[in-house]
Amino acid sequence: MRAWVLLSAVLWYLTGVGWQRNSERTEKGFIYGKPGHPVKLYVKLHHNSPILVCMDLKCAEKETVDPTYLWVGPNEKPLTGNNKINITKTGKLMVKDFLEPLSGLYTCTLSYKTVQAETQEEKVVKQRYDFMIFAYREPDYSYQMAVRFTTKSCVGKYNDLLFRLLKKILDNLISDLSCHIVEPSYKCHFVKVPKHGLIPELFIAFQVNPFAPGWKGKCNESVDCQDNTNHNILQARNRIEEFFRSQAYIFNHNFNNTLPAMHFVDHSFQIVRIDSCHPGFGKNEGLHSNCATCCVVCGPGTFSPDVDVTCQTCVSIQIYGAKSCP
Repeated sequence: MRAWVLLSAVLWYLTGVGWQRNSERTEKGFIYGKPGHPVKLYVKLHHNSPILVCMDLKCAEKETVDPTYLWVGPNEKPLTGNNKINITKTGKLMVKDFLEPLSGLYTCTLSYKTVQAETQEEKVVKQRYDFMIFAYREPDYSYQMAVRFTTKSCVGKYNDLLFRLLKKILDNLISDLSCHIVEPSYKCHFVKVPKHGLIPELFIAFQVNPFAPGWKGKCNESVDCQDNTNHNILQARNRIEEFFRSQAYIFNHNFNNTLPAMHFVDHSFQIVRIDSCHPGFGKNEGLHSNCATCCVVCGPGTFSPDVDVTCQTCVSIQIYGAKSCP
């Protein structure tokens, strides 16, 4: 029997099934380090982080001898495996159920040996990799809407009656979604319409909000209700759009060629999405260009006390996710 066949048979007998050299390289979701360049990434609140690899891509494609890995967390203390932190023997890190205080700089130092084939001389090589991880959440959506109705006169009680009736109809249309109409208002203006002269019209504006009384009771016991509320507000938007679309249909297909003095003005419906961030989060396109539409946790030196979209400066703050300035 040839020696290499015998050796293979012995090794198989002694160790059983081995490992596949390239199996891990084919897996998705790995984030590799970049020597000298911090890798910035964003983890959605209450989700697991991607798998961070304590190597750069070039190094991962070569063999490393006696590698060791030292992970240091945002508190500048060595990380050890626990119910939140998962570290593998090959230096891969994953953070579970990511929260605001887990944001910050994660550093890994890779140490390995190079061995001279001729002299068997060993040399220790070290390489540091930095990962900046930020918690984020999607913005809370609401919609600012505007619509116009013709009226008989800018003076009189019927304008107010129409306004109140319209609000009631829209509230009833979206009440099962825990959404409601807020900040409704109207003004009467005279509009010069081609071939018709001056026509009085009501310019009506309102906001559709996903936080109607009792909205928390319909969160399906979710840790974070945001997915529910944003889903509901999108449905509410679609229903209201369909309502005014039907008004336009009536306007364009009235069967007796007559319209009431007060009716919807075709093509007058307008809608703008308004984003807001939870306290402790804000948007910063310059700092977080890779997550420009996200509400990213406010970093040290900043805070956000309300549902604004920016983090304000406060030099005394040293934590992530601050909601007030001491």
